[in-house]
Amino acid sequence: MTPPSQAAPSIEIDASDASSARLSGEWTLHYAEAIGAALREAPEQIRRLDASAVARLDSLGVLQLLRHVARRGLEEDALRFREDHRALVQIIEDVKDARPKTRKPYGFVAALGRLGHAMHKNSLEVVALVSFLGETLTKLVRTIVQPRRLRLTATVFHMEQVGLDAVPLVMLLSFLVGAVIAFLGSNILADFGASIYVVELVSIAFLREFAVLLTAIILAGRTASAFTAQIGSMKSGEELDAIKTMGLDPIELLVLPRIMALLLTMPLLAFLATMAGLLGGMAVCDWNLGISPEMFMSRLNSELSPRHIWIGLSKAPVFAAVIGLIGCLEGFKCKSNAQSVGEHTTSSVVQSISLVILLDALAAMFFMELDL
Repeated sequence: MTPPSQAAPSIEIDASDASSARLSGEWTLHYAEAIGAALREAPEQIRRLDASAVARLDSLGVLQLLRHVARRGLEEDALRFREDHRALVQIIEDVKDARPKTRKPYGFVAALGRLGHAMHKNSLEVVALVSFLGETLTKLVRTIVQPRRLRLTATVFHMEQVGLDAVPLVMLLSFLVGAVIAFLGSNILADFGASIYVVELVSIAFLREFAVLLTAIILAGRTASAFTAQIGSMKSGEELDAIKTMGLDPIELLVLPRIMALLLTMPLLAFLATMAGLLGGMAVCDWNLGISPEMFMSRLNSELSPRHIWIGLSKAPVFAAVIGLIGCLEGFKCKSNAQSVGEHTTSSVVQSISLVILLDALAAMFFMELDL
């Protein structure tokens, strides 16, 4: 090992070749300012640097030399180090460009460019979701043909997590939303002497739209994020690789039980949300308008058709499939770090809620065109 020389860094041009230079001295943190000055003053014609005569070298010296080579546009082999410095150089090469990124350009053209990139990225996500849907349906058909493949224990476990544990939250929020709709509707309809129509307002709103939509939004925030975090954590811990190594199918083992649990429990949750919303509207009508629960139920039975509740519940399986597919797909997209799990968990919630609201709007227009 070369002993310390206590010599400042220097660059000497080779007498036989003006495009080559020899480095000497100590290229360490102690001489940081001298290293920067020596590299700035180096002639432009220097295309090769020989660092084999450097007495001492640390990470700062290597980093400065590598960045100098990049700034001057020199070849990759323009630097030559001693063999005992090679390990340090290889480590520093991996982080030499780990500096803050430049600020994004602003302006109309830059905005159009970012919009195009975002649309392309979203189109790729749609293609991935459709592909994942097809793969899941294939595995579901195989499970139906071969019932022994069904993970009944896992399905029941997820039904408890997805459905039973969510009942208090769904019913509480539905009760409060039903009460708010009845209270606001009663104040507005009272100006026209039509307070009795609050019963139809609350009933139709919850039977057709609010109950299933509110349930889907709650499950999108509660369940889709849980699915993504669970599968993402398994991927970061290399548990998915272990599952594949054992010859098991991750879709069959992890995705189908979760989606089947959602498909079975979400219609039930939507029905409970409908009952809670009607109960909230009934309480406000009794307290604010003097409409008794008996009158509320009598008008509900006489004025409303059963088709409204069937229209609302028919959307529940579709929303459940969307939430389950997005939550599981984002989990499989996670990389092997905690930051990626957090990013994809947020993405799954945003995508689930957005797609649920979009599908609900399309369904509302579809049923309106059919005069249902």
